[in-house]
Amino acid sequence: MILLRSSLYFACLVIITVIIATAIITVGLLLPFKQRSAMANAWGMSNLWLLSKICNLNYEIKGLENIPETGCIILSKHQSAWETLALRGLLPPCQAWVLKRELLWVPFFGWALMALQAIGIDRKSGRTAMSQVVTEGEKHLKQGHNVIIFPEGTRVAPGERRRYGAGGAILAHHSKFPVVPIALNSGIFWRRRDLRKYPGTVQVVIGPPIEVEGLKSSEINQKAEAWIESTMETLPQRLEG
Repeated sequence: MILLRSSLYFACLVIITVIIATAIITVGLLLPFKQRSAMANAWGMSNLWLLSKICNLNYEIKGLENIPETGCIILSKHQSAWETLALRGLLPPCQAWVLKRELLWVPFFGWALMALQAIGIDRKSGRTAMSQVVTEGEKHLKQGHNVIIFPEGTRVAPGERRRYGAGGAILAHHSKFPVVPIALNSGIFWRRRDLRKYPGTVQVVIGPPIEVEGLKSSEINQKAEAWIESTMETLPQRLEG
């Protein structure tokens, strides 16, 4: 039954992605960035609704009030594809995602990402990618947008850890905008390379802003990682029963 429900959800995901992505890259391009972003948030919230109704996969979020109104750098734990859908819908609309540039080539989905001014980087280019994150990220921050980064760079299974990349911390050091950390346990319900979505409730915790004035990028990264990983220890990391 779980596999059947998950397959049904996947079919709905494809359909709704094509519909909303088409709207974003046609009508949306004629609209201001904020309204175009609101269309993308509707996609995220629609997916959360579908996951709840079809797969009985729900969520609880704490700390939304910690996100500044003037823009910040969001560093989030990354366990699953779930947060790429959910954070798009749950966070304030004006977002700039840092992601691997290959995603921009995906039909409809990638085209919509380009319309939403995602920062697509070549992860093999080292300093060039870092410079791109700082230059484009600072531009977004000054416009009041939130820059969203998964510092681990890829999905990491529950209970495992991966070195945190420095891109978000370096952006914070250069721009002086605060860092907001996010911990979540989506990976126990929606696993990497697994079609099945297990019923339950994903826990999302948004931490208080980390003020970066006077801190080195390494210190910023350490503070964000310490908060995320210590908060992860308080969240369930396996399915009940």
